[in-house]
Amino acid sequence: MTNTQVTLVQIDNYGPWTVTPEPRREADLQTMQSRLFADISQFVGNRGGYVFFTRFDNMIAVTNGCSLEDHALLQESVGNRYPVTLSLGVATGTSPVQALSDATNRLQEAGSAQDKNRRECLEGRDIDDDHRTDDDVQIAHFDVINATGNYTDELNAFDTFIEIEQGYAELMRHMRYSHDSLSFFVGGDNVIVVCPELEADDYEEAITHVEETVDVGMQVGVGRGKSAHEAGFEAKHALETCRADGTRVELEWETA
Repeated sequence: MTNTQVTLVQIDNYGPWTVTPEPRREADLQTMQSRLFADISQFVGNRGGYVFFTRFDNMIAVTNGCSLEDHALLQESVGNRYPVTLSLGVATGTSPVQALSDATNRLQEAGSAQDKNRRECLEGRDIDDDHRTDDDVQIAHFDVINATGNYTDELNAFDTFIEIEQGYAELMRHMRYSHDSLSFFVGGDNVIVVCPELEADDYEEAITHVEETVDVGMQVGVGRGKSAHEAGFEAKHALETCRADGTRVELEWETA
């Protein structure tokens, strides 16, 4: 059974800050957001976790192995180097969706995202090391079958982007509402999905749904691990098996 630790990263009072004392240049905001994401991703990644940018002012992280002390250190580091601060909600659960919902509730109870008095809240709980297992995190790594041949080398760059995004959007929606999973576009034609305990038939069903709904073919490798890094690395190996063998679904623990 999975036990995913999810952290909601929220920039404090970000909307009002972007227009105070007057609207800030969009290029400056985009640059700061991307640098902040990169720093948070490196910090969490060095501790075996994954971070996904979502809307940039809100980021979602899989933080199995990161203690509350690690989270506080992240807040301190960002507060010392950026003109904004972070509030963090941390929760765990057998379903990533439930863990994120609980983490979100923690921050909402502490105050609005645009409450000028809410600063650097750290709410929630982590998984004690004694209760961690090698199967806590399940990561699925999807990509579009022959994206280069079907899209990149055939369509202009923007139309290719539309096709890939349609596949991602349908997969994201389906995995959320049918399988309690969180899906994130990570560039190119790749989507990483944080899952509860799912089996091969669940992934086959998801791929079939996307193909029938938006005509985008996908394949997926799935891994398990004590952290997001371990599970994600196993998923990458399983995806390589898909590419080599022409299969659509590979579970690393079955092919290893």
